[in-house]
Amino acid sequence: MEAYKQEFIEFMVESDVLKFGEFTLKSGRKSPFFMNAGAYVTGSQLHRLGQYYAKAIHEHYGDDFDILFGPAYKGIPLGVATCIAFSELYGKEIKYCSNRKEAKDHGDAGILLGSPIQDGDKIVIIEDVTTSGKSIEETFPIIQAQGNVEILGLMVSLNRMEKGRDSDRSALEEIKQKYGFDANAIVSMEDVVEHLYNKECGGRIVIDDEIKTAIDAYYELYGAKE
Repeated sequence: MEAYKQEFIEFMVESDVLKFGEFTLKSGRKSPFFMNAGAYVTGSQLHRLGQYYAKAIHEHYGDDFDILFGPAYKGIPLGVATCIAFSELYGKEIKYCSNRKEAKDHGDAGILLGSPIQDGDKIVIIEDVTTSGKSIEETFPIIQAQGNVEILGLMVSLNRMEKGRDSDRSALEEIKQKYGFDANAIVSMEDVVEHLYNKECGGRIVIDDEIKTAIDAYYELYGAKE
């Protein structure tokens, strides 16, 4: 596993973004882990987060694209932080764009915030985590309506690797099949378990035998068939 992925896993835990225990998800599933990207709140956290996203996007999609699209609301700071990181790490000026939840009819009018999208633009979509694909269902037609553009793919921070409600495939695989573009994560839960199981992180072991057993049981029930 690449060094930046190992660092990112520890960063999620240290930032209190990735937690282990017992959590009830929106789906009603009882999960032994929970991720809340809203816990990234400081300047240094957002700076590091943007760099991890930039490295993963560069690895999967290169830097031959024009716009990083972050769906409102959580995608807005992710897009901004990652565009800054691209400039710092790779000397590449990527423009950021987001949608508004409600179109503005005065001043900087329209449905978009940030850079306009034009014919010929190559776009990467950035999100925190995708569990159902609902956000992409809303985002895809907004981007397509702007002109003849190419969506290279989606980047999220964590692949939960669990099946959706309507199929045995993960949300990322469903997106690939439905929309025809790639979908990747900085790390997967498999990476997380591999890196943290019975190893210290921040002075404590966060995935011990008990948590590992709970995670294994969860994936017996809800694990996706890629």
